[in-house]
Amino acid sequence: MSLPLVAIFSLGGTISMTSHGRGEPVVPTLGADELTTALGRYLPKIEIRRRTLAKLGSPQLEISHVRQVFAAAHEAIGQGAVGVVIVQGTDTLEESAYLLDLWWDRPEPLVITGAMRYADDAGSEGLGNLVAAVRVAVEPDLRDNGVLVVMNDEVHLAQHVAKQDANSLQAFTSSSWGQIARLLEGRVHVAYRRSQRMAPLPAPTDEQVRVPIVMAGLADDGRALDAIIATGPRGIVLAAMGSGHVPESMADAAERAVQAGIPVVFASRTGGGSTTQSSYGYPGSEVDLLNRGLIGAGWLDALKSRLLLYALLASGSGTSKVRAEFERRSR
Repeated sequence: MSLPLVAIFSLGGTISMTSHGRGEPVVPTLGADELTTALGRYLPKIEIRRRTLAKLGSPQLEISHVRQVFAAAHEAIGQGAVGVVIVQGTDTLEESAYLLDLWWDRPEPLVITGAMRYADDAGSEGLGNLVAAVRVAVEPDLRDNGVLVVMNDEVHLAQHVAKQDANSLQAFTSSSWGQIARLLEGRVHVAYRRSQRMAPLPAPTDEQVRVPIVMAGLADDGRALDAIIATGPRGIVLAAMGSGHVPESMADAAERAVQAGIPVVFASRTGGGSTTQSSYGYPGSEVDLLNRGLIGAGWLDALKSRLLLYALLASGSGTSKVRAEFERRSR
């Protein structure tokens, strides 16, 4: 009987980093071959195929790298893989995961992992995360759940997870909904399944779609937002206060963007919860913003809202389509 096949693709990241000497800063040096050398000891009943796609810190990644991952994962499934694991840096891991989740159109798990500690650190957790990710990739109960993030023996849905600590091993959480599964003694224990999986969006034909994020702050006068509008972005995301609130002068600037034909989405900057629709009615509140033509992000944070807006605009969607997709996907 043939063994289940899992394909592993590496982009680099802290999990792949080593130093050139004691006390020296680390850089990406390890490829997929080196990262997966010990997997056979822990996963003898799983066939592993691996390929290095890049050796980069994740802030260096481009949309083109995410598209390359998507194509490689698709090809691997076509060649018989029951699941795919992507290794990358944690700084942009939640973004890569969500963008891939918008495009992923297969029932097989697409799993993303990395590490908070570099490869030659005495406390490196990279191998453990990689073993856990492969176990998740072959777990039948996690099929048709889209893209999953595995870190620190926890499994998260891409649409919910966020990196919320710069240094801790427990950096990734799904603050509003919790993890979908966890690993214990080499087994995957599933807590719940994704209630609804949206139809995938088409991969973009235009990567040069600029969507900046602007964070609302105390007494913001809107001039920074006006300056960004003047540069001609295709869309804008506001990281708003609370459940979707900004100073009135910032709301005025956002309305000017809408009048100029630029879709403006507002998300909560808090890291948890949802934007509301009918709770507050003062100037700059979510009711006021919606009345001015802005689009509420619901449960999506600003980073994910930017990626959804990018994916929609890059595939040719107009404002009405953008509004409808946010209403569907932000619940």
